[in-house]
Formats: sequence, C-alpha cells, structure tokens
Amino acid sequence: MCLVYTTKPDARSSRDVLAMLRDLYSKRPETRTLEPYALRGTLWFLRYTDKLLHEDEIAAAVEVARSDFDPDEGAA
Repeated sequence: MCLVYTTKPDARSSRDVLAMLRDLYSKRPETRTLEPYALRGTLWFLRYTDKLLHEDEIAAAVEVARSDFDPDEGAA
C-alpha cells in the first residue's frame, strides 16, 4: 500500500513533513541517512508530495524522525 500525501494550502507544515518522513523511514530504512537536499527529491519522486518542499522544513522534521527510530541519535 502506498500512501500519497497531496499538498493542500497548508500542507507544507512541519507536522505533515514529519508524517511523510516517518512513513518513508519505516518503509525504506536506507533513506534514513539521506540529507535534507536529497530527501527533498526523494519525497517528490516517491509521490509523497506533488511539490518540492523547503529544505529547512525537511531538516527540522529529519531531527525528530531520526530520533524516533534511533533515540541515541536525538540525545547527541
């Protein structure tokens, strides 16, 4: 099952980006090491969103999402 997060007027909020990253990281663990600039295209290419998101939003969500999967990472 593939979830597609379509963009809405407020879909670029950090909460939506975080949900996208959590889903991506759980389905494709190899993407956990990607930098925000690479995740930007990955999220678009895998159809999580129909627009490229801002790197700043992705970077903020990455910090939270990575700590979800590796609590020691968030403590550093």
